[in-house]
Amino acid sequence: MKKTLLIVGCGDIALRTVRLLRTKYRIFGLFRNSSNTQQFRVLGVTPIQGDLDCPSSLDKLTGIAQIIIHLAPPPNQGTQDLRTAHLLAALSKQTKGKQGILPQRFIYISTSGVYGDCQGALIDETRPLNPCNDRAKRRVDAEKQICKWGIRNHISVSILRVPGIYATDRLPLKRIQDGLPAFMESEDGFTNHIHATDLAQIICAVIQYGKPGRVYNTTDDTQIKMGDYFDLVADHFNLSRPPRIRRDQAAGSLSPGMLSFMNESRRISNVRMKKELFVKLRYPTVVEGVKEAAMSLDSKLL
Repeated sequence: MKKTLLIVGCGDIALRTVRLLRTKYRIFGLFRNSSNTQQFRVLGVTPIQGDLDCPSSLDKLTGIAQIIIHLAPPPNQGTQDLRTAHLLAALSKQTKGKQGILPQRFIYISTSGVYGDCQGALIDETRPLNPCNDRAKRRVDAEKQICKWGIRNHISVSILRVPGIYATDRLPLKRIQDGLPAFMESEDGFTNHIHATDLAQIICAVIQYGKPGRVYNTTDDTQIKMGDYFDLVADHFNLSRPPRIRRDQAAGSLSPGMLSFMNESRRISNVRMKKELFVKLRYPTVVEGVKEAAMSLDSKLL
């Protein structure tokens, strides 16, 4: 009999992951509404209606799956992730006929933003957390909730700290077309990336090889500054490179959200991911991923 798996947060990454796991597991997906279930149904996913913001709608999750993949983002406000709190409560709920049935494995997709600004330093998973904004603080809160819950209930927890996800349809083309600036090279910070296809592959590897209570930086091998990344995309798509400005000029040109993102600089080591999860990246750097995306677009235009 196939093991059961529940995906919470059914978007692009979930869809890519399902394609890799569909023959190995009986898969359920949590959906806030039924409007986007069709692609998942075709792949054999059983939809479950529920809203992480509404705890009473999550009763069907109790005892449903042996493996949980939590891809859902936190709320948009505050420093706590109540959605994760509601999910964990639903999974732990004791109901008639399902007492004691808890998941065996829980995988949480977090963000590398929990490290905050590291001023370009090369860091690994032992780096102390230093979230610089509420968005990252919510992720830290979720990580802490999940780790404590896993220890308390003897559940194997794995946390993936993911940087910027990109793919053919997830490139900063509009930003470049709008002429938004990047920092001048001497003041620019490092940025980190993972291709959506590789992230799905890594999630699958964690199911098989992930160690209990382990955190994995989930990034490719690229070491590139943000402006250079924008230039790379612009060059491959025949767009004008973004203008470069000083940091002290940025407040009038960029949104607070974008500015907070650009003010953080870190280089993330993926040694643990490769060593323990035996991952071989399809797109080792953004050069391969952006080049393929541009070629794909060219082929569609022919």
